[in-house]
Amino acid sequence: MSDGELNSHGKSMVLSSEPENGFTDALPSLDSDIAMNDFLLQQPSKGVDEHLIEFSEALRTVAKALRRVAEGKASAQAEAAEWKRKYELERARNLQRENKVAELPYEDDNRCEHEMIENVRNESVLQTRSNGQSEKCCGKHGICSHEVLRDGERDPGSKILHDKYVRKASFRLCWGCNGSGQHKHDIVSFERGNITTAERSSKQISLKWESPPQTVLILTKPNSTSVRHLCAEMVRWLKDQKKMNIFVEPRVRTELLTESSNFNFVQSWENEKEILLIHTKVDLVVTLGGDGTVLWAASMFKGPVPPLVPFSLGSLGFMTPFQSEHYRECLDSVLRGPISITLRHRLQCHVIRDEAKDELETEEPILVLNEVTIDRGISSYLTFLECYCDSSFVTSVQGDGLILSTTSGSTAYSLAAGGSMVHPQVPGILFTPICPHSLSFRPLILPEYVTLRVQVPFNSRGHAWASFDGKDRKKLSAGDALVISMAPWPVPTACQVDSTNDFLRSIHEGLHWNLRKTQSFDGPRETL
Repeated sequence: MSDGELNSHGKSMVLSSEPENGFTDALPSLDSDIAMNDFLLQQPSKGVDEHLIEFSEALRTVAKALRRVAEGKASAQAEAAEWKRKYELERARNLQRENKVAELPYEDDNRCEHEMIENVRNESVLQTRSNGQSEKCCGKHGICSHEVLRDGERDPGSKILHDKYVRKASFRLCWGCNGSGQHKHDIVSFERGNITTAERSSKQISLKWESPPQTVLILTKPNSTSVRHLCAEMVRWLKDQKKMNIFVEPRVRTELLTESSNFNFVQSWENEKEILLIHTKVDLVVTLGGDGTVLWAASMFKGPVPPLVPFSLGSLGFMTPFQSEHYRECLDSVLRGPISITLRHRLQCHVIRDEAKDELETEEPILVLNEVTIDRGISSYLTFLECYCDSSFVTSVQGDGLILSTTSGSTAYSLAAGGSMVHPQVPGILFTPICPHSLSFRPLILPEYVTLRVQVPFNSRGHAWASFDGKDRKKLSAGDALVISMAPWPVPTACQVDSTNDFLRSIHEGLHWNLRKTQSFDGPRETL
């Protein structure tokens, strides 16, 4: 090997090796700095720019999707926790009531009698369903209630004295025209004469009394002289001719006693607790007024509602088929039975506040017969709402507001906002926007078994306001939500003919639906 080769190899080894004093050679470092400066001075290629832009857009889309998923999951978890808390609270209350009832002596007074009967009623219904005895309680058609409702009687070992309890009239419901139809034990259950439904029937429903009604509640339109005179006349007739017990509102009772002291037999209530138990005493409800009186009657009952007979004395009558001039004939027919009824379902609305920290800050559910409306109120900003159906995102509402209506309320505010008229026995919830900020936003009809959640997002510019059947207005701030589902207690209203005939007559007479002059026959005709 030559000296040149040795020198060259030695130089390369020296350049690539680290001396003993710890300092590296400066030539490789200088070369790397020059290469880095040259790379930075070069203009980036167009392909690299486009690739980075597409990549950033993809990352932004993924981040937005993940954010929506996280928000939906958090909302679902919060809602599930809320309902679970309510269930545990109600269960604890029921257990506490049962323990109180068990501790009562045999000859106690009547103050807890209604609670005892409610517990006994639930136990009897569950036992009847589990043992399959409900199939034996019927005649040829329909559903009989005497297996559950035996005029207040219980087992021989029971401590409840049925003589102390005001017996409610029993009845049964039949599906199909003229009282014919199939059994519907899985749909309707009878609990002391109360109706509870899990779903609606697609056929005409008939109510037949199995024992005569004894107690009637009369609700009237306020500030009307004609209604006051009619109420007094009806009270006398029901007491003298039908020998019935009569309940009225405290205001009406005061008016009757002012007119004559002979009305001292009329009963009423004194506080809200007695109103909660009024359905256990009343067999029938009579309303004198318009649709507003029917809404007021429905709002009084937070649970089961007795059969309701509405008389028309107002300006509009979509739910009041009976004429007040013929109230004797109408009530005779209703008390004699059988009668056709319409099961008008109600919406159960629950406001969930974002700042609520414990159960004391939650609000009681509100039942509506027509609709719940969410609007922007006096704010100049558009309403911004996020709507969910069960676990699915529906849409974001930007506009004047949103209407969630029952099919009974389809001829009310929902119709004025562009919704369709729907037969009251069609199962569904109407989803109708109010002046939406999008021409493609059209109304929907959702199945009645879903749970809807309407939430005011945190980035909303203003607040929203919720009203329930036109009253009880509540403010919804950012983060608040309104949960809507179908209530298990319908409002059974009596029909003059049947539900379809009454519905068609109401839209013809109330709305003059499709009313036009007949085309002349003396014009040109088609020739063959």
